Amino acid sequence: MERVELHSRFRQSSMMQEVVAKCFAAIRLAIENEKIPGAVLGLIDKNGARAIEFGGLALKVGALRAMARDTVFDLASLTKVIFTTNAIMSLVAKRQIALDDPLSKFIPDIRQYDLSAPERQLTIEQCLTHQTFLPAVEPIYSFGLDPTTMRAYILQKQWQHGAFAYSDINFMLLGIVLERVLGAPLNEQTTPRGTTFAPSPEHCAATEYCTWRNRLICGEVHDENAFAFGGASGHAGLFGTVDAVLDFAYDLLNHKLLPPEHTSQLFVRKSAQRALGWEIKYDNWTGGQNCSQNTIGHTGFTGTGLWIDPEREIAWTLLTNRVHPTRHFESGIMALRREVGEAIIGAYDANYR
Repeated sequence: MERVELHSRFRQSSMMQEVVAKCFAAIRLAIENEKIPGAVLGLIDKNGARAIEFGGLALKVGALRAMARDTVFDLASLTKVIFTTNAIMSLVAKRQIALDDPLSKFIPDIRQYDLSAPERQLTIEQCLTHQTFLPAVEPIYSFGLDPTTMRAYILQKQWQHGAFAYSDINFMLLGIVLERVLGAPLNEQTTPRGTTFAPSPEHCAATEYCTWRNRLICGEVHDENAFAFGGASGHAGLFGTVDAVLDFAYDLLNHKLLPPEHTSQLFVRKSAQRALGWEIKYDNWTGGQNCSQNTIGHTGFTGTGLWIDPEREIAWTLLTNRVHPTRHFESGIMALRREVGEAIIGAYDANYR
C-alpha cells in the first residue's frame, strides 16, 4: 500500500510540474522583456505534492547571480500574513488575546497623554482587517534610526483620521502587541519554518538601490520603516525561499499552524476585500478570477505573492524581485500576477478536475 501511495504522489508531482512549467511562460516573457529581473513560481497541494519553476536573475548589477530554487526573497508585506497574522491568531487560539481586545489592553502607553484617544480603542480585529482610520504609510524612518524612538513615535502620534485603507501602520501596531505579549522583539521571535528576519545576503535576491541608505539592498529589509524599527516589524522584514512559502501554505491547509476552527476563520470574509490579515477574492484582484470565492492571498511590494484556494486545497506563490534595481519603473506585476493565477487554476482544473 505504501509503495502505491508513493507512486501516486510521484505521478501527481510530475503532472503539477507540467502545470507550473506551462504557466511560467508569461513570467518568462516578462523576464525577456526586462519587466522583471527574475522569478520563482511554486505550486503545492494539501498532500504535499509541489512543483517549482524559476528563471532570470537574482542580481542583475555587478556580479550577476542567477535565480535559483534556493534564492531567498525579501517577502515584504507577506510578513503581515506569514508571520504577524499567524502569530496573532496563535495567541487567540491560546486565549492570550481576543480579536475584540483594544490595542490599549496590551499597549497601555499608546496615546498615553489622552486616555480618550481613538487610537486606544482600535481593536486587534480592526487592525488585522484594515478597518481603521490610520493612513496607508508614513515615512517614520525619516525621523531617525533608533528603534525605541521609532516605536515611541508611532505610539504617541495623533493620527489624522481617514477612510478605511490598507495600512502598514495597522500591522506595525500589531507587531508591537506581539512584542509586549511575548516579551521579546520581533527579530528574536520564532518564525514559520524556513523563514527568517536575518538572512545570508549571498543567497538573497537583490531589491532596490536605496537613495536613503545610499546602497543596493540585498539581504536586509527593503522597507525603510522596518529597517528603522531594527530590521523587523509587523508589516515587513521576513525573508524566505519558495519552499519556505509553500511549506507555510501546506502547514496552513493541514491545520499544523492553528487549530481547525482558527484556521477556518482566516477564510471568512470580513469586508468586501478583507479576511483576517489576508485579502479575499474580489473583482480584478491579484489572484485572478478562476479561483474559488473564499480564496485568500496577499502580495508584497518587492514583487512577492501567495494565494491559497481552500476549495481546491492548493496554494501558489509567485516570487519576483521586481523593484531591482529600482521601484520607479512599470513592471506590470499586477497584471502578471492575475495572468499567472488564472493560468494556474485553469491548468490545474484541466488536469485534476
